[in-house]
Amino acid sequence: METPVAVIPDSVSWLRVQAASCWNNITSVLIFLLMLALLLDYVMYRKKSSRSPPGPTPFPFFGNLLLIDLKNPHISFRRLAEKYGTVYSFQVGWHNFVVLSGFKVIKEALGQKAEDFANRPHIPLFSLVGFAKNCEGILMAKYGSGWKEQRKFCVSTLKNFGMGKKTLEERVSEEAGFLCSEFKSQKGSPFNPQILLNNAVGNIICILIFGDRFEYDDETFLKIIHLTEEIMKTFTRNLPQLFIAASWLAFIPGPHLKIRKLYNEITAIVREFVNEHKKTRDPSFQRDFIDAFLEEMEKVKGNPKTSFHEQNLVKTIYDLVAAGTETTASTILWGLLKIVLHPEVQKRVHEEIEEVLGRDKSPMMADQAKMPYTNAVIHEIQRCADIAALALPYITRQDVEIGNFVIPKRTVVFNHLSSVLNDETMWEKPHQFYPEHFLDASGQFVKREAFLPFSAGRHACPGEPMARMELFIFFTTLMQHFTFSIPENHPKPSEERLFALTVSPPPFHICAIPR
Repeated sequence: METPVAVIPDSVSWLRVQAASCWNNITSVLIFLLMLALLLDYVMYRKKSSRSPPGPTPFPFFGNLLLIDLKNPHISFRRLAEKYGTVYSFQVGWHNFVVLSGFKVIKEALGQKAEDFANRPHIPLFSLVGFAKNCEGILMAKYGSGWKEQRKFCVSTLKNFGMGKKTLEERVSEEAGFLCSEFKSQKGSPFNPQILLNNAVGNIICILIFGDRFEYDDETFLKIIHLTEEIMKTFTRNLPQLFIAASWLAFIPGPHLKIRKLYNEITAIVREFVNEHKKTRDPSFQRDFIDAFLEEMEKVKGNPKTSFHEQNLVKTIYDLVAAGTETTASTILWGLLKIVLHPEVQKRVHEEIEEVLGRDKSPMMADQAKMPYTNAVIHEIQRCADIAALALPYITRQDVEIGNFVIPKRTVVFNHLSSVLNDETMWEKPHQFYPEHFLDASGQFVKREAFLPFSAGRHACPGEPMARMELFIFFTTLMQHFTFSIPENHPKPSEERLFALTVSPPPFHICAIPR
């Protein structure tokens, strides 16, 4: 009798069937989860009221990130405003943002409704460098008693040490003399003026904070200036993390963590100065900002809620150095660029300087009123330089109506200051270098309502008086002593705008010929 043969199933085929079934199940689950996520994305973040600001349709998850040129976001914002108007929204990830453009809208926001646009949003990337709840300096601090206390202290202390006074004028004039000596040492050969301008302007804020100036080749001084510049560049390279508020993306290992290293380096330098001041401080005589802050710390010792503590001192010093160096130095750099590109303007400035100052009298602020054309040129340089194209972001404290639209509570808002300085309804030739913007028919200087290079509202630049002084004295002194030109056989300098939180021109060379 034959033994029956067992029928063995095709194990390979069976496994294939099971795998296919399993994969189909996984695919179905993934499709379901994706559809659920898309629905959640729409319901929670894309549904808007009829009075919400208009804007481009966002892609799921990514929002409108692909529409923003992160190297030059102010250009993207200008193009979006041309399409959607002066109040519009965009989305990055699941976060909504609103951009305000044009003088009328920004004046409404930072004028009548300034209180609604006073607070700063939480930005995870800033947490990497110590912007904790009770340690935020003044630039990105939350709007509250601590910020008000620190801003009031900074303004009053800087005034006490000369901001807007004759004493500081003399120090700026002295520094302008050192800068001229460095320019003369180039002996008319082509050179890049950027580093020298950074050094000269940086010394003014250092005089107020640390009590004295530095030599231009001082290693510590050069390191402070370099680290400040690198931190700003690194922030700019990581704008997606800046935009995505309250996101864990800012803490993923990557190039943006370089900020922590850079900030720790500059913090170590600042702490050395603070420690030295603690050892040498005389309570009966304040030498500088650090001494004044240490005295306040003594007064409130034991109060856990005070904003006067050493961490905040270090953070505030960094804020003052960053804000007090980069913006003014870049504006003067733009000024030299405009002057070599517009020799007819340079000639008229030279003529006015000859008439009012001659070759030997150092310019001081009292001379500004007698020099309307030079004053107009400096203001037009500021307008065209447009250094702070985007103001640091705000977050609305409540639902607020702007330009017939309603911006919801806790929305991050950007003020596009560039759109004010180039507003076609406010300037005769907004896209040209035209000093006559600031002159009346008789050639006298006139103020312009849409001239807001220092922003406005609760966070308007506290160092504006000092910046105005520096711009006039440095620029006029340089023009008094030199004729600037494009070097022979060098290409015409580019006016391209390089964005690194502030806006600067590409590197260029000039010749400074003594007069």
